[in-house]
Amino acid sequence: MGNLIDFILNIDQHIINIVNTFGNWTYLILFIIILLETGAVIMPFLPGDSLLFAAAALSANASYSLNIWIFIALFLIAAIVGDSINFWVGEKVGLKLLEHRLVQKVIKPAHLKSTREFFDKHGAAAVFLARFIPILRTLVPFIAATGKMNYKKFIFYNVTSGFAWVLLCCGAGYFFGNIPFIQEHFSAVVLGIIVVSLLPAVIGLVRSKVSK
Repeated sequence: MGNLIDFILNIDQHIINIVNTFGNWTYLILFIIILLETGAVIMPFLPGDSLLFAAAALSANASYSLNIWIFIALFLIAAIVGDSINFWVGEKVGLKLLEHRLVQKVIKPAHLKSTREFFDKHGAAAVFLARFIPILRTLVPFIAATGKMNYKKFIFYNVTSGFAWVLLCCGAGYFFGNIPFIQEHFSAVVLGIIVVSLLPAVIGLVRSKVSK
């Protein structure tokens, strides 16, 4: 867990290490991480927003020879395909998978409870909104499938949210990531991104507790 936290908070340095070690294979490696973060229901802890931001920031620096358009295209594919895989898994083996001991060690009952409440409250729009909230981003497609959501409706919100998420995070990283202040405090910026993205879920949880 410590290594994962270090990877997330110092993600820019880790991506630089990946670039220096693997060169153009960096595109594939980061693509796989986003695909797993969105598509593997047991991996909601992988970096999403921060990885997009950091990758785009590095692509704005000519010394790393990274192409922002390749990143955007690959992240779009990973986000849309990942959510579709997640939905398919939920549709085929949803409730049985949640009963597996290994899955229960990774996905806490509180996470599932808050995700179901979020989905029940916002309906189909939850697929769009959850794209911007860590953990929920991974769990909502799965919960939508177990709730028998129509795939045609799901894919609409999946695609539109995927475009919005990737363009927002990559655009912010590309245009602001190389500002000297942000470069000097990148870990704090990443932590801020995580906190801001989690705020809607935390506020919703607190409000539901207060209302009860």
